[in-house]
Amino acid sequence: MRSAIKMLWIIGLLLFLAGCLGPVRGTVDEKRAAIDAMKTKTLEELYLHKASAREKIQRAAGYAVFSNVNAQVLFVGGGGGYGVAVYKDTGQKFYMKMAQVGLGLGLGVQDIRVVFVFHTTAALDRFIYQGWDFGAQADAAARSESKGGSAGGEISITSDMEAYTLTESGLLAKINLAGTKYWKDKALNY
Repeated sequence: MRSAIKMLWIIGLLLFLAGCLGPVRGTVDEKRAAIDAMKTKTLEELYLHKASAREKIQRAAGYAVFSNVNAQVLFVGGGGGYGVAVYKDTGQKFYMKMAQVGLGLGLGVQDIRVVFVFHTTAALDRFIYQGWDFGAQADAAARSESKGGSAGGEISITSDMEAYTLTESGLLAKINLAGTKYWKDKALNY
């Protein structure tokens, strides 16, 4: 019973901390600018490592780019971050947050970027307005600044959507089941 209470307390703390993660302190415009800069830098890095991604994003209905930090301590993990989803036809942006909680075996912290490519407007709409993702994960990464490597790359989630992951920094090894929630950031959207 005590271990279950500890586990729930840790999960709650991880979710709280994940919800607090944001791009920078400052005005709404400064926060949006920081997210847009992260998006641009992430897409440039993706195109360097996976040239075919540029064409997929150009043909897509929309895309989303997220920065998130994940931590795993023995059997409990969590993370959080922020990003932006963009409709290609209108250029309309939705600034978003994300939180993740996971159960499984692992240890470490990892800073990653995720690029979602939505092949249909319906898939992008579901992501923005419903935002849930649940799945099994197996990661192994070791990277510090420009050194190191990671296991990541392109993941086809459904026929309507795929994702690319890029590791920024950190050291993490985990195998877990994780639930991730994406939602619109009320403070940053009009």
